[in-house]
Amino acid sequence: MSYKERIKELRLSKGLSQMQLAKRLNLSQSAIAKWELGKTEPTASAIILLAKFFGETADYLLGLED
Repeated sequence: MSYKERIKELRLSKGLSQMQLAKRLNLSQSAIAKWELGKTEPTASAIILLAKFFGETADYLLGLED
């Protein structure tokens, strides 16, 4: 599973819209949408934010481990 699928799966598992996740992480909704569509990749700092928020490792988010 790729990072874009992992981010979307984790977001939906928390019952959050892209906008709600963006507000909680102080990011833009468009950034999250672009990640989920695979148009851009999250920065290292964004990956750290996502990992801490979802309680997952960066490797899991990046699809390097299950």
